[in-house]
Amino acid sequence: MAAQAYEGVAVVAPVHLPYRRRSDKSAAYFAAAALHSLLQQSGLAKADVDGLLIASFTLAPDTVVSLTEYFSLTANWLEQLPMGGASGPVAVKRAARAIQAGDAEVIACIGADTADAHSFAQLIANFSRFSAEAVYPCAAAGPNLVFAMITQHYMEQYGAVRADFGRLCLAQRTNALAAGMSLFPEPLTMDAYLNARPIAEPLHLFDCVMPVAGAEGFLVMSIAHARALQLPYAEILAAAENHNAFCDDPLPVRGGWLAYQDSLYQMAGVGPGEMDFLQTYDDYPVISLMQMENLGFCEAGRGAEFVKETALLWCGDGLPHNTSGGQLSAGQAGAAGGFLGTVEALRQLLEPDLPNRVAGATRGLVSGYGMVNYDRCLCSSAVILSQPGQS
Repeated sequence: MAAQAYEGVAVVAPVHLPYRRRSDKSAAYFAAAALHSLLQQSGLAKADVDGLLIASFTLAPDTVVSLTEYFSLTANWLEQLPMGGASGPVAVKRAARAIQAGDAEVIACIGADTADAHSFAQLIANFSRFSAEAVYPCAAAGPNLVFAMITQHYMEQYGAVRADFGRLCLAQRTNALAAGMSLFPEPLTMDAYLNARPIAEPLHLFDCVMPVAGAEGFLVMSIAHARALQLPYAEILAAAENHNAFCDDPLPVRGGWLAYQDSLYQMAGVGPGEMDFLQTYDDYPVISLMQMENLGFCEAGRGAEFVKETALLWCGDGLPHNTSGGQLSAGQAGAAGGFLGTVEALRQLLEPDLPNRVAGATRGLVSGYGMVNYDRCLCSSAVILSQPGQS
């Protein structure tokens, strides 16, 4: 059965809270700061917001329900997404359906997390029962080992070399510096990338994201409401999610995007060649290549060749990719990292004075990937956003 189109729904007011390497503030603080920025940017009063969606790893023991009391917010619709890097596109999709159903009029979608000296270690230690009982007893700590295996398999199967991943990382650093969002003050060189200290071979330092604190957010409402408020808005051409795709694969070298690639583009009425930019979830470079392949930008196994032949810079003639620098240069603010690409896509479409603005951009694709339970990420998502009238 074909999915209903997302007609009549507007996504507005993208908000990015500058990331901090460390913070003694709570995840609830960052979520509140994001909500405050959303109200300021939209001109809405808090009482106008009757829906709240939260994605966070460090909010516990609080929940989205707790936040309604902390924020003095009365809501008709709530959602808490335990989907990590897939959260942003899923938030757009689910909030849009709630707007279409009349369950809420204005939904604030926020990804927020904190990062102190101990939060990342605590998160990894308690990530899932699978991890605690089947991975850590074998002395495999954190996600690096899983993605090292995926990266090594990809290199052996398709002939990719580390420099292929480095091209993506170098481009993202350039994009991050242009956007003013880089955690690093200088461009990344190939020598620095290749000679960085090893983390879990073949992964080295610049293949891995850095935990930070921060928040991302946006509002979802009807197009009629956005017009009445005179707010610039983006339309949703298509959106999809899938969980635990290809669960019989011995190693996760493909993701759920393949399950809905055709229907996604069919609903949007445009294909991958008609995207003005691409924002992929980039906890590790190989996962960005996997998204490029599984979403039809190149054939399976051709990701390394694609990034070698295609300009990925925000100001290039190829396919501007992760125009904010992605997590590999901006940092990973927990579940907010799953919102980073969606917020950047909205900024590209709605903010003409953006310093890293892709010239002439009217539509783009955002993809997400998240939740390493044991040996693979379980959640995949995608959304195609556009300026009005670009379907």
